Amino acid sequence: MAKRTTTPPPGETPQDGVERVIDIDVEDEMRSAFLEYSYSVIYSRALPDARDGLKPVQRRILFGMSELGLRPDRPHVKSSRVVGEVMGKYHPHGDQAIYDALVRMAQPFTMRLPLVDGHGNFGSLDDGPAASRYTEARMAPAALLMVSGLDEDTVDYVPNYDDSLLQPGVMPAAYPNLLVNGASGIAVGMATNMAPHNLVEVIGAARHLIAHPDCSLDDLMKFVPGPDLPGGGRIVGLDGIRDAYLTGRGSFRTRAAARVEKLTPRRMGIVVTELPYLVGPEKVIERVKTLVQAKKLQGISDVKDLTDRKNGLRLVFEVKNGFNADAVLEQLYKLTPMEDSFGINNVALVDGQPRTLGLKELLRTYVDFRIEVVRRRTEFRLRKRQDRLHLVEGLLIAIVDIDEVIQLIRTSDDAATAKARLMSVFDLSEAQAEYILELQLRRLTKFSLIELESERDELRRQIEELEAILADEKLLHRTVSGELADVAKAHGTPRRTVLLESAGVPASVGAPLEVADDPCWVLLSSTGLLARTSSVDPVPADGGRAKHDAIIGAVRTTARGEFGLVTSAGRMLRMSAIELPTLPPLGGAPSLSGGAPLAVFADLPAGEEPLTIVGLDADGPGIALGTAQGVVKRVTPDHPARASWEVIALKDGDRVVGAAALRDGEEDLVFVTSDAQLLRFSASSVRPQGRAAGGMAGIRLNPGACVVFFGAVDPTSDAVVVTSSGASDALPGTQPGAIKVTPYAEYPPKGRGTGGVRAHRFLRGEDALVLAWVGARPARASGAAGVALELPEASGRRDGSGTAYPAVIGGIGSPVR
Repeated sequence: MAKRTTTPPPGETPQDGVERVIDIDVEDEMRSAFLEYSYSVIYSRALPDARDGLKPVQRRILFGMSELGLRPDRPHVKSSRVVGEVMGKYHPHGDQAIYDALVRMAQPFTMRLPLVDGHGNFGSLDDGPAASRYTEARMAPAALLMVSGLDEDTVDYVPNYDDSLLQPGVMPAAYPNLLVNGASGIAVGMATNMAPHNLVEVIGAARHLIAHPDCSLDDLMKFVPGPDLPGGGRIVGLDGIRDAYLTGRGSFRTRAAARVEKLTPRRMGIVVTELPYLVGPEKVIERVKTLVQAKKLQGISDVKDLTDRKNGLRLVFEVKNGFNADAVLEQLYKLTPMEDSFGINNVALVDGQPRTLGLKELLRTYVDFRIEVVRRRTEFRLRKRQDRLHLVEGLLIAIVDIDEVIQLIRTSDDAATAKARLMSVFDLSEAQAEYILELQLRRLTKFSLIELESERDELRRQIEELEAILADEKLLHRTVSGELADVAKAHGTPRRTVLLESAGVPASVGAPLEVADDPCWVLLSSTGLLARTSSVDPVPADGGRAKHDAIIGAVRTTARGEFGLVTSAGRMLRMSAIELPTLPPLGGAPSLSGGAPLAVFADLPAGEEPLTIVGLDADGPGIALGTAQGVVKRVTPDHPARASWEVIALKDGDRVVGAAALRDGEEDLVFVTSDAQLLRFSASSVRPQGRAAGGMAGIRLNPGACVVFFGAVDPTSDAVVVTSSGASDALPGTQPGAIKVTPYAEYPPKGRGTGGVRAHRFLRGEDALVLAWVGARPARASGAAGVALELPEASGRRDGSGTAYPAVIGGIGSPVR
C-alpha cells in the first residue's frame, strides 16, 4: 500500500496541524493513470478521425489558418505566426510539434494532395525544413475544401484547452481526406499507417457506394485498384492490397522505376526516375556505397545524382563492363531501399474509439458523415433564407404604405412605442418591425421595390429547392454525389503509381523468377496505354469499342519476353513485357482502362509519336514501313545489343506514318495520300534491306500531297477502306467532314512507284483526307475524345463522296490477327 497526502477540503482546517492521509493501492493507481494517459494520446494526438482524416493538431492548424484568413488568394505569412496562433489558442503543446505537422501538410512528396501552400525550404526526403521564422505558409486550395461550411453549422464545436474559445470537433471535409492523403501515427498500444490514394479514384468509389450501398469490395476496387503514392513508383503484388481493403491490415512492396540505358558507346547504366514512398536519393546512394565498399554489391563503378527541379529525380548508376545490367538492377532492388515494403494498418477513430477499418468501412464512415454535413448545411441555409424572406416580406408591406409608416413613426414617443404600433397596425412580427425601424431612406425608391420583389421570388425558389433536398433522401444523396464529382473534376490528377501483379527478372540473370514465362499478348491502344493479357483472342472480330479500346498494335510473346515499339522517327525501342500491367482474360471486347501510359516505359522526345508494336523475330518476313513522302521499306527487326536503334534512314522533313508486321510476305502494302489516291501492291515486290537503308519508292505523290496511311492487308480477307475528308486549313475536329467505307476489293493492284487510283471524291469545302484506314472492317471507330462511333455501311463506288459525319474521327479500332 502507498500513502497519498491531500489538502483539506475548502472550509475545513486540519486538526492539530495533521494532514489527511489516504491509503491507496499502487496497482490500481498506475492502471487508472496509464489508461487516462493512453486515451489522451490515442484521442488527442496520434490517431486521425475517420471522418475528416485529420489529427487534432492538423485540424487546429487548418482552423487557425482559416481564422487568420490565409486563403490561397492571400499573401503568405511567416510560419511562426501560424504556429504561435495555434499554440496560444488551440493546441497547448510545443511549437516544434505544431511546426512539424504544418511542414508535413505542405510537402508534396508526403501528401498526395497537400493542404498547406509553403513558401521557402520545407525540406526534402533527405533534409529537414528550415526554421519556422524562415518559411512562409498559407492554405492550399485543397484546405478550402476541408474548412468549407464551417460557418454554416455543419459540424459541432468544442471548447479549447482553457474553455475560452471554441474549435471544430471535426472538419466538414468535402472529399475523403483520410484515404487521399493517408496517415501515420504511433499511439499507446496501437499505431496507424495508411497509404495515399488517387482523389479521382476514391471519389469514384464513394459515389458508387452512395448509389449502391450494398456493393461488394470487388465493385469498389474497380474504382480504387490500389494506392497512388505521391512519388509515383511501382507497387508489386496486389494480394496484400486486397487483404488491407478487406480487413484493414496488409502489406505491399513498392519498387523504384528504373530502366537500363546506354550511357556511352561502351558503358551501360541504370537510370532511376522514381523511388519508393518516403525514400530519398541520398539514402539510396549511402546504402549503395556501403554495400560496394563491403563487396556485397558488385558491378557498379559510379553513381550520380542528377536530380533537379526541371527534370525531377534522376539517379544514374554506371555498370562496369562485363556485368549484366539487369542482374545489377535486381541486386539493387534486393539490397537497397529501391524496393521497400509498406505495411497498411488502417486504424482510425470512429465515434471516439479506435477501430481497424477496411476500404468499404472507411468510405461508409465518410459518406455517412458527408451526408449529415450536407443535411445540416441545407437546414442552416433554409433557416437563413426563411428568416431573410420574412424580413423582405415585412419590408415590402412597409414600402407599399410608406407614407403611413413614416407618419406612424414620427408620431410615436419612442422606438418601443413605434415598434408596438407597427406590429399592431400592419400585423408585423417583432423582427419585421425592428428591421423597418432600421430602414435607410435610400431604400425607399421604386428601384428598391423591384429589387425586393426579385429577391423575394429568388428566396422562395431557393427555399423550395432546399426543402426538396431535406424531404427526399435520394435527392440529398444525389447532391452529395454531385458535389464530390465537382471536387474530383476541379482537383483530380492522373495516377502516378503503376500497379503490377508481380515482378520478375530476365532469364539471363539466373535469379529466381516470380512470374511464369507463359504466352501472352501485349496490346497498345490508340490512347497510348500498354498492357498484357493471357487471352487467347484479345481482339474479337465482332467486339465493340469504347474509350481506350482502339487497339493499334498486338504482339504475341511471353511474360518475360521482349517486343519492339516503332516510332514516327524511324526508331525501334526494345521493351519488356514483364513490366506491363496484367489485364484479366477478356471474354469480349478489349478494355485497356487498366493499362499503363506508354510514357512510363519509353521516354519519347517531343514530336516523336508511337506507331505500333511488333515482335523481335529476326527469322520472320520482317516489318514494312511507309513514310509521309511515299517511301516504303521492308526490314527485319533483329536484335542489336542496345535499347533502341534506327530501322530506316529518313530524309529531312520525312517521317514514318505507318508500320506493319508481315506474316508471310504475301500481303498487300497499301498507301493512301492526302489527295485521296490509293495504291496497293504486293509486299513481295519490296526486297528486304538493312537497318541503315533509306527504303525505295512506294507511291508517286502529286505536288503538295503526303501519305496519311500506310499498312499491310491480307488480299484474301474482306477488308474495307475507310476515308474521312475535310478542309486542310481547318483545325482538327472543328469542322464536320465526310466518312466513306468501301470494299477493298474495288481497288485494283498497281505497280510499286505509281500514283494509284482515286479513292474519295471531295465535296465543296473539302480538299484533303484527314484520315484513312485499310483493313478488316471494325465494328466501330474511336472518336477524337476516345468515344465509340458507328461507321456507315460500305459503299459500292470507290471514288464517290462520303457520308456526312458530325465530327472528324481521331483513330480507328480494328481486329488484329
